[in-house]
Amino acid sequence: MSIRAIIVDTAGTTTDLNFIQDVLFPYSRTAMAEFLEQNQHNVLVDCCISDIKDIALEQDASIARVTEILQQWIDEDRKVTPLKTLQGLIWKQGYNRVDFTGHIYPDFINSIERIKEKGIRIYSFSSGSVEAQKLLFSHSDSGDLTPSFSGHFDTRTGNKLDKQAYCNICNTISLKPKQILFVSDVAEELKAAAAAGMTTCQMLRFADQRQADCKKVASFDELHFD
Repeated sequence: MSIRAIIVDTAGTTTDLNFIQDVLFPYSRTAMAEFLEQNQHNVLVDCCISDIKDIALEQDASIARVTEILQQWIDEDRKVTPLKTLQGLIWKQGYNRVDFTGHIYPDFINSIERIKEKGIRIYSFSSGSVEAQKLLFSHSDSGDLTPSFSGHFDTRTGNKLDKQAYCNICNTISLKPKQILFVSDVAEELKAAAAAGMTTCQMLRFADQRQADCKKVASFDELHFD
């Protein structure tokens, strides 16, 4: 059965993990207090604050306390939807101010047209919010890449280590699992995608990665769909 869609992970697969850890995370951590203070009455931000209080079981938490909780979650790299939503909003400010641009591996950029010429749709799936993914790809070092994507998925679809998340993606894009190729650097994510029936391929950009039981490549240049 031929591949009809490719779903790419972000950190470690299409973008350098160091960009996420050394640029984006510290930026959101530093900007969090001022952002919440200035935007706490925004409907979306207010909903996120309420969700954070619920998750932390601190209903009476002040804005300062919510900031502390979020900064701790950033340090722990927690995959929590309200945190990811707020980070996306903060990063949007950073991109718009050109405080940084989005790092995308050149081999992925170079492969986009080749993939599209095969009639294969491209999606991304990240623990970062859909908004954050769009920002990353639209403000990349090579310009706006978002027109090449058919869609994006985040934690609202499900946990990336959970088989059900990948089943949900299959249902959303109306393809059979084997028609979808999931590319990630994380072995546990690939195992979950394979359990859902997807075709999988591990991106091994570094020698010390934990290897998955599936096809492996070192760049998107090595992916072939014939």
